[in-house]
Amino acid sequence: MARVAVTGSSGLIGSALVAALRERGDEVVRLVRRAPSGADEVRWDPASRYLDPTVLDGVDAVVNLAGAGVGDRRWTPSYKHEILASRTDSTTAVAGAVAAMDGPVRLVSGSAVGYYGDRGDEELTERSAPGAGFLADVTRAWEAATQPAVEAGAPVAVVRTGIVLARKGGAMDRLLTLARLGLAGPLGSGRQFWPWITLPDTVGALLHLVDHPEVTGPVNLAAPSPARQREVVAALGRALDRPALLPAPSPALRLVLGEFAGEILASQRVVGEALAAGGFACTHTDIDSAAAWLVA
Repeated sequence: MARVAVTGSSGLIGSALVAALRERGDEVVRLVRRAPSGADEVRWDPASRYLDPTVLDGVDAVVNLAGAGVGDRRWTPSYKHEILASRTDSTTAVAGAVAAMDGPVRLVSGSAVGYYGDRGDEELTERSAPGAGFLADVTRAWEAATQPAVEAGAPVAVVRTGIVLARKGGAMDRLLTLARLGLAGPLGSGRQFWPWITLPDTVGALLHLVDHPEVTGPVNLAAPSPARQREVVAALGRALDRPALLPAPSPALRLVLGEFAGEILASQRVVGEALAAGGFACTHTDIDSAAAWLVA
C-alpha cells in the first residue's frame, strides 16, 4: 500500500485516479482549495506558490493535476493568465515541497500534448522539439516549474496528456452529444491528427508511473494508434449507428470558440515511447475499440 497525494482531485482525471488508487488499497491525501470535508483532505493555496512540506510526511508519491480547464471558457486575456498561473503556481508549490523532503518522493506532474504545437503529419515522440502557440508556451513553463524537485534528486515525470475520451465530461463531452444526435462530423478539414487516449488508460498510465519511479522526464499519454479527427468522429458514428458527415468549417469554429479553435484544429501525431519502454500497454489501442467503450 502506498500513500499518494493528489492535486486536482476533483477534475475528470483526478477523481477517476483517486477512485482507482483507493480501489487497489492505497491511501490518498487530497489537496483541496476549500475547507477540508474529510480526514483525507488537506487545504492548500496553490496561488501562494508554497506548500508546507510537512503535508507530504509519509507520502510516497504526488500526482499533480491542478490547473484551470483550457476549454472551459473563451480565452480572454485574463483567462489565459489563469490557465498559465494555475499550472505554474501549483507546480512550483508542489515541486518545492518535494525538494524539501529528506527522502525521495515520486512526482508525477501534469502537462499536455499542446507542448508540440500544430505539427501536421510529423511523428512526435518525447524527444521532439517544442512547438509554437499559447499552449506550447504554457506547457514549457508548466514543466519547467518541476525543476526544483528534479535538482533535489526526486524522480520526476511530466505527463503530456492527449485528448482524453470519457463517457461524461472532458473534451469529448459536447462532441459525443452531437454524435448521439447524428450531428457530428469533421472539424475544419478533419485531417488533423488527434492524440486520443481513453480515461481508463489515462488512469492506468498514471498508476503505472506512480509504481515505476525509474520512468522520468517527459511521458506522452496517447494511444499507440493516432487517428485523424474525421476518423475519430467516423468511429463514434459507427459505434452509435449514426451518421458523422456534417462538417464544421474552420471559420465557424473560430467565430464560436475564438483562439481556442486553433488548438482544436491543430494536428499532433503523438507517439508514447516512454510508456511502452516502461512496460505499460493501453487497453484501448485503436479508435474503434475506444469508441465502442465510450458509447457502451
